Amino acid sequence: MLASSVMDYHLYSLRMRASRKGKHVSGAERIVTGGQILPTSNNLIARAFNLSGNVPTEVHFIAEQIDPEHISYMALPNVTTWNVSSWQQGRSAAAKLLEHSGIGQSVISQAFKLLTNGPSPSGGVMRGAVLLDAITGQRLETDLSRGIRVSRMDLAPEYSERIKAQLSHFGLAHHRTLEALILAGKVVGAPGLLAELCWSDDPEYQVGYVSDGKNGYQRISMLKPVGDPMGGRVFFVNRAANSRIDTLVSYLENQVVLFNQLGTVHPPKNWIS
Repeated sequence: MLASSVMDYHLYSLRMRASRKGKHVSGAERIVTGGQILPTSNNLIARAFNLSGNVPTEVHFIAEQIDPEHISYMALPNVTTWNVSSWQQGRSAAAKLLEHSGIGQSVISQAFKLLTNGPSPSGGVMRGAVLLDAITGQRLETDLSRGIRVSRMDLAPEYSERIKAQLSHFGLAHHRTLEALILAGKVVGAPGLLAELCWSDDPEYQVGYVSDGKNGYQRISMLKPVGDPMGGRVFFVNRAANSRIDTLVSYLENQVVLFNQLGTVHPPKNWIS
């Protein structure tokens, strides 16, 4: 729900995007108080230049003040971790989880193919996510090279340390995991969005996830082989529940969302298939 009162400090959306010779190589963002702008911006820019073998040729950074009346406060989704013995088993698990979210097998297969081969028309990874009709498999992004970039979300500053401490107790406080959880939390709250499938384009990072509004954020320990540079996100859209794709995209890209509560974190489970 929308905040009912104006916060007693200014908040700023900080966004970093880095590219190498026109290819997107890194992106990160935070929402912080004014006093945290300098240290946080230094951290984000340092991340852009600490990419192994991918030194950027361009880094863009934006700091934008947020109107507190336009902030939506939400709880983070529940978290489940599935341990699998191979990336093949991980993809089988992801397919089953997506079926439980109401996605048909043919559309699931299409999503896997897109992330495996590269969803961009050029065959590479995209800066943003694929928006896929959950029934027909039709791609719904206006720009198939860029995709949909989810933006303007973070932990509420006054709850940030408490939530990080709770996640740390379960070994989930790494910035990569935390940022994925925050993004998934905004996505599952989007109108007419059924589920998300994601694995990283980092060749050394095998973890991915499936998320939806009912079951929350479900981490899968392996979703691709080591050394694979392909990855990305697919959002599955229920067109019957949301015929206004422009409204959905505006929410994902522009609505400011802060999370002030952590959902239930379940103990890790072994996937049996």
